Amino acid sequence: MDNKYVYKSAEEALSVIQSGYRVFIQGSAQTPLYLMRNLAKRAPELKDVELTFITVAGDIVVDKPEYVDSFHINCMFVSESVRQAVNDGRADFVPIFLSDIPDVFRKQMHIDVALIQVSPPDEHGYCSLGVSVDVARSAVNTATHIIAQVNPRVPRTHGDSLIHTKRFTAMVWHEEELPEVDYGAKLGEDELKIGKIIAGLIEDGSTIQMGIGTIPDAVLKSLTSHKNLGVHTEMCSDGIIDLFERDVINNSQKRIHPYKTVTGFAVGTRKLYDYVDDNPAFVFIDIDYVNDPHVIRRNPKVVAINSAIEVDITGQVCADSIGTRQYSGIGGQMDFMRGAALSEGGKPIIALTSRTTKGVSRLVPTLKQGAGVVTTRGHVHYLVTEYGVAYLWGKNMRQRAKAIINIAHPDDREMLEKSCWERFKLFSDYNDG
Repeated sequence: MDNKYVYKSAEEALSVIQSGYRVFIQGSAQTPLYLMRNLAKRAPELKDVELTFITVAGDIVVDKPEYVDSFHINCMFVSESVRQAVNDGRADFVPIFLSDIPDVFRKQMHIDVALIQVSPPDEHGYCSLGVSVDVARSAVNTATHIIAQVNPRVPRTHGDSLIHTKRFTAMVWHEEELPEVDYGAKLGEDELKIGKIIAGLIEDGSTIQMGIGTIPDAVLKSLTSHKNLGVHTEMCSDGIIDLFERDVINNSQKRIHPYKTVTGFAVGTRKLYDYVDDNPAFVFIDIDYVNDPHVIRRNPKVVAINSAIEVDITGQVCADSIGTRQYSGIGGQMDFMRGAALSEGGKPIIALTSRTTKGVSRLVPTLKQGAGVVTTRGHVHYLVTEYGVAYLWGKNMRQRAKAIINIAHPDDREMLEKSCWERFKLFSDYNDG
């Protein structure tokens, strides 16, 4: 701890928060869990404090039922930490494109206090927002007060991550490990098959975007023979490291930010956090730039790889809910699906296993009642399962249905064909042109 700076206790720092305030919480691996635990202790003296954030990691405590009168969660992405609270009606969800959130902070949702976790100050007094710059950059730019949990385990990242200590209302020193996720450890046989299929769609010199989950990591494992790939993505994980070390990813063919991996945040293991620490090959940038489709399209051959919960036989993609039960959020899927579609030689890809781990079909006649459509059928180009690729762009409803049936689980195809006949008078031998 540098004695030239004044550090306060968490209790003292958090005293600035008053009833009725709107408080932003930095998310993902940078979730300031120590501050959250201490904020919960103030519950008896607070009422109607709004907490807003995207994805948070770990136990934030304040989502529990006993805190409902003191803290109201109004999240913009439903992560595992708050999923129960949202679906129990104790918290709210804002459906919004990730790229739009900074504008909402500037124009509609003024932030009274931002709770963030940063690296220790450097010799010039600058801290880093670490591996979660995304919407945190705009939050701290617009917040009236900023309370920083200073943690030496936070990596210093390049890009838009720097913030000077003079901006802080209070600094709290607390060292703890960042939350970790190992997507690679969760890969199954079907995900690896999908990874190989998608790798076959990716040309040398492409710029890739990977969404959250196991399938993007499966794709990365299948790209070791590719050349001169670039990365412009809202998030990255451990799978990127091996491709960097093999010089598969070198960003040499990108038109904007050549030789740099552009991302908004990173979620993975300690190996990833150490890899991006002071690594000039990575730039963490404000999400309203990273996820702007007009920026994304400027790179050649953008391949956007995103997943879904279920897809109906017309190509509608539900990626944020299971029926009426909110599971995640809109996030950046549509930002990149549209950006890739507009890119010269770009390929927007939705990938999912044909069935859930419980054997339930994910390619369905109609989406569940109340399900949210994150990506419309007009935006879907490539749909991939472990059984192959369905190319839907420019196809009519019958052609789409046939293509989707062909990549469904074999045991589900008869059910889907029956539905297609009832809806489109379509049998599987329909000529798709």
